[in-house]
Amino acid sequence: MTLETLETPALSAPPARVVAARLAQAGRSGFARYGLLAGFLILWQVGSTQGWLNATVFPPLDLIFAALWDGLASGALIDDIAISLQRSGLAFAAAVVLGIPLGLFMGQIRAVEHALDPILQFFRQTSALALYPVFILLLGLGEASKVFVIFWATLFPVLLATIGGVKEVDRKLIEMARTYGATRGTVFRRVVLPASVPSIFVGLRLSATTALLLLIAAEMIGANRGLGFQVMNAQYNFQIPLMFAAIFLLALLGLAANFTLVTLQRRLCRWAEAN
Repeated sequence: MTLETLETPALSAPPARVVAARLAQAGRSGFARYGLLAGFLILWQVGSTQGWLNATVFPPLDLIFAALWDGLASGALIDDIAISLQRSGLAFAAAVVLGIPLGLFMGQIRAVEHALDPILQFFRQTSALALYPVFILLLGLGEASKVFVIFWATLFPVLLATIGGVKEVDRKLIEMARTYGATRGTVFRRVVLPASVPSIFVGLRLSATTALLLLIAAEMIGANRGLGFQVMNAQYNFQIPLMFAAIFLLALLGLAANFTLVTLQRRLCRWAEAN
């Protein structure tokens, strides 16, 4: 048995104190990030059970989670989640399909931006909820009006972020590419579009959040399915734990959408993190 054979196990396995230090560091990092949230939830549970909070308005978390489990086990909340995701997903996809190409086009051609910017700013300042009765008159109380009001609200964040991203591209990079003989299309594909991606993702994250916010309002008016309807219906029937369960589900959907977009952004924008 050689000296290298004797040293290999020691080198492959870190000492116990190193493992303990790593675990302690991970624990401190987790506490710094989630400690306040955990403390808030513990205070809610203790305060509700001890009578510090009105348990009728703020029921204990165990009752909320029990209502959540019952709703998921029965399939009722799963159906509501599917319907809400369908509505918000269709609206968000339509906003992305229209907003990003239009934003790239407006950011590249100054004359088009000057022509469309006044009407764009006018409609952007008009609340989607204020226009919802108009959409109902035009499209009825069915799915079309609900999807369209969500689409209307989610279009502008991604559109404006895309325009801003194109306009903020370093002009020196464009001039350098043209100096080396790059065509207009090549400059767009290799310089403008990659440099605009971080701003586009900021707009996408804002649009995803807006889609969920408008989803709740749209489902509270003229809907009989969905998480927003479930929140309002549970409140009407004084099923407060079920109401909070639906609210928590909406929050989890928002966190999941944001996490997905952040992960995708990190994969597509590694060059930005390197810089």
